[in-house]
Amino acid sequence: MSNLRKLVILLLALVLIFPTAVFGYIYFKLKTMQDSSSLSALNSLNYKNDNGITNILLLGTDGRPGETSQRSDAMMILTVDNKNKSLKLTSLGRDTYVDIPGHGKQKLTHAYAYGKADLLIETIEQNFKLDIQNYAQVDFYSFMDIIEVLDGVVVDVQESELNELNKFIDETYSWYDNPNKGEIQYVKKAGRQNLNAYQALSFSRIRKNDGTMERDSRQRQVIEAMISKLKGLPISKYNDLLNSILPYVTTNMSPGTIIGLAKDVLAIGNFDIKSMQFPLHPEYEVRLEKVGYVIPFEEYEVDILHDFIFKDIMPTEELIDNAEKQYGRTKYDEYSGSSSDTESSDYESETEYNTDTSSGSYNDSSDDSSSGSSSDTGSDSSSNDSSDDSSSDSSSDTGSDSSGTETTE
Repeated sequence: MSNLRKLVILLLALVLIFPTAVFGYIYFKLKTMQDSSSLSALNSLNYKNDNGITNILLLGTDGRPGETSQRSDAMMILTVDNKNKSLKLTSLGRDTYVDIPGHGKQKLTHAYAYGKADLLIETIEQNFKLDIQNYAQVDFYSFMDIIEVLDGVVVDVQESELNELNKFIDETYSWYDNPNKGEIQYVKKAGRQNLNAYQALSFSRIRKNDGTMERDSRQRQVIEAMISKLKGLPISKYNDLLNSILPYVTTNMSPGTIIGLAKDVLAIGNFDIKSMQFPLHPEYEVRLEKVGYVIPFEEYEVDILHDFIFKDIMPTEELIDNAEKQYGRTKYDEYSGSSSDTESSDYESETEYNTDTSSGSYNDSSDDSSSGSSSDTGSDSSSNDSSDDSSSDSSSDTGSDSSGTETTE
């Protein structure tokens, strides 16, 4: 359900864009979600930064009801760019092959399981050469509460989607902790219609009906529907909305920092969000023994990421092609066709492993399967990494074309 978690992260980003009329109220509410943990150990490291540009790591965790372990299944960098007057979201693929300090080469998503937000940020900084001082984390189960406050979302359900949509409703209904949810309701017809909280969650989970592009299209529908509802939300409902979001949010930012960022966003005045995915080629995933399907990246991709964040240069298909011609794809060639990996790693099993951190036991299986090289029925016996987002998770929540970019309103 990782794409769904990204929807929730988008709403978290929108918390930073509330009108100044409610700043005082937000300030009071934000005090309850501040994380006292410090990232001061990272502050002295010399990573790429720029005055007037603020990067915030937004991450969604996947703890299901009754589970104590979590991983970061949705990771995005929100860039508030006062220099170029733009807002940007960079989606980081959970299967990106990175060097996790103290744990060797593994998937990016595992960093959170080993050391929570601090280690994840350190991993992102060291591998992508970025300065990340702030983060905000959200539990994706807030999704249904938010939809409830918005009185549902309007989407266009296709006839071919009805069966898969309704398959999930029993489960999402059981998860929905709302005493007023009434009797379970299935979606009985196709067409443009308003879906309630658990129906919208089910719609967002459809994955086996068609391909990745169609799934992304459904995610964009829900995002656009939510933003549309948010734009027209009366001030009288801000209290309910904030109450539904903030209990699920943890951040190291002070209320004053968040209010300052909100003012920066308002000063930018342009609410179009530019987006990109990283790595640039999720389709180049390879399979490594004891690690599963991973997506390596090249140094030129980091350069393109920096140009997007700091210079406001969109990574067009032509730009990416020219960079590939100049630098080649050495890492892809190195890993291509490989079924083993001798890199140091304490990853014991693709199904389960224990960490020495407070995150405790961690299970790397989930309800979706990898796309691309793996099938919907899961991977073969050499690895049980049936991850729920795969390479499609590297794409931006707002949808991305072959160049990995798109702007949404």
